[in-house]
Amino acid sequence: MPESAFQQAVLIGKYQDGVSRTLTEIASWLTERGVDVAIERDTARHGDLPGYAEVSLAEVGARGAGCVAIVVGGDGTMLGAARELAPFGVPLLGINSGRLGFITDIAETDWRQAIGALLGGQFEREQRAVLTGQVLRDGHCIFAGIAINDVVVNRSGATGLVELRVDVDGRPMYVQRADGLIVATPTGSTAYSLSAGGPILHPSLPGLVLVPIAAHTLSNRPIVLPEQVRIDIEIVSHKDVGVNFDMQHFADLLGGDRVRLEVAAYRAVFLHPPGWSYFTTLRKKLRWHEILPVED
Repeated sequence: MPESAFQQAVLIGKYQDGVSRTLTEIASWLTERGVDVAIERDTARHGDLPGYAEVSLAEVGARGAGCVAIVVGGDGTMLGAARELAPFGVPLLGINSGRLGFITDIAETDWRQAIGALLGGQFEREQRAVLTGQVLRDGHCIFAGIAINDVVVNRSGATGLVELRVDVDGRPMYVQRADGLIVATPTGSTAYSLSAGGPILHPSLPGLVLVPIAAHTLSNRPIVLPEQVRIDIEIVSHKDVGVNFDMQHFADLLGGDRVRLEVAAYRAVFLHPPGWSYFTTLRKKLRWHEILPVED
């Protein structure tokens, strides 16, 4: 048997019975083919996967690009793993255990074909932008995070608009009153940004999209910026405001706080089966393939 493209694999999964069964089958299948298999620690603790080494995501990162992370679950599970592993260049392969995802694009029934092609060196490698952010208070960093999809600054109280000043590379762009502001990568352009009226950006584009959430004036429109810029969002109002990274990591903000965002020097690396197309994913996920009946 020829040497596999990857000699090490770490399995990561959502905590549910069906996923544990699939992970067990994948682990056994890979082991039979000479691949060194480990299970991500939280996945192992919540599933029935005896006989394999347990590793933390930090330990997975230490293995570097020679290891592949196989994620079974949905886009949320994939995003969580990607945030941890992107700084180390560990590639991720996503197997969807439910409905088709935007980045977990392999159907659960097709994993043998997809992973078999992967071991044979037949796959599409894709790199996607990662957002890094800091919350600055009186010039000091009080919170930091990264996001694959988006960073959202919005009101955390029940009522009232928030007032935000946005600077790009130290130059003022606008002050807006809205429910909040989304800063999305091309990957995140099909997430919250899309539901708020933002454009879809192809993941290969080097750009970011800023999308107001229910802006007070119609002139505050979505805008696409080059990814090399630094974005500063200052909290002008003193109402309850929060910031979140991929809807997971949160911080409460005060008037005068600044959220500083930049695209990281590293990329999240996703692997896809041969012949994968982003447009195929869009057609299926957004139902562009459906033909509507023509009314007389």
